[in-house]
Amino acid sequence: MPFEPVNPPQFPAPIAPYSTAAKAGDTLYISGILALGEGGAVLHVGDAAAQARHVLETIKATVEAAGGSMADIAMNHIFLKSFADYAAFNSVYAEYFPGAKPARYCVQCEMVKPDCLVEIASVAYLG
Repeated sequence: MPFEPVNPPQFPAPIAPYSTAAKAGDTLYISGILALGEGGAVLHVGDAAAQARHVLETIKATVEAAGGSMADIAMNHIFLKSFADYAAFNSVYAEYFPGAKPARYCVQCEMVKPDCLVEIASVAYLG
């Protein structure tokens, strides 16, 4: 099945060869999103809550560009640089998913840029 790339024009170009998201049928796959600005500059250095908010706003804009909403997200893949930021992350996360919660997992790992603290990749069902 062919897929349709989704690259909202308000975002900076990706820092590697990928699309922000890909829509295949009724499923939207959102790439790992980091708190990055123009030229790949890391935003909100040292502030996991602000990075989480930026990432979730980017995911929200992406799913809306594909015709969906945050309520359509079925799965989140969460990566934190440190579990010391877990509570701050969850506080922001809960604002974006106030009702039924999508499935998710969370792992601690190194990030592609050392100042990135949060990354999320999502899957949404738009049917």
